[in-house]
Amino acid sequence: MNISDLITAEILKLIKESEENTAEIQRNELASLLGCAPSQINYVLSSRFTPEHGYLIESRRGGGGYIKIRRIVMNHSSALMHIINSIGVRIDSLSARVLLENCIQSELISAEQGRLISAAISNHVFNKVPTEYRDILCAAIIKQMLLTLI
Repeated sequence: MNISDLITAEILKLIKESEENTAEIQRNELASLLGCAPSQINYVLSSRFTPEHGYLIESRRGGGGYIKIRRIVMNHSSALMHIINSIGVRIDSLSARVLLENCIQSELISAEQGRLISAAISNHVFNKVPTEYRDILCAAIIKQMLLTLI
């Protein structure tokens, strides 16, 4: 088991033990406990505990700072709306692919729907679009396609 899996397992254990589906951690303490760098905690939080995966992260900086990870339970439509709202005005192609893969893994969209959206935002489609507009167009297409699934 790699370190990312260990960090994930520890955070999930804390969430399961909580009555509020929430884990409150101090990054440095968790890193020390697991024998890893604090940046590895950040990586796991940003890649595995995302809104697309059903989690909200809240952090407070400073001496008594903490990171609160809350498991959110949403219905299909609410989850998709949350993702749509999180996209913003633009999204680069790598972030779009990751977002779609997370949606497929979370079963918010089917693999077929993911392939269709990927085809609509492929480099081949954007070939004649000026570079400075590609990320804006990509975000608009993804949002519209996800809206049709609600």
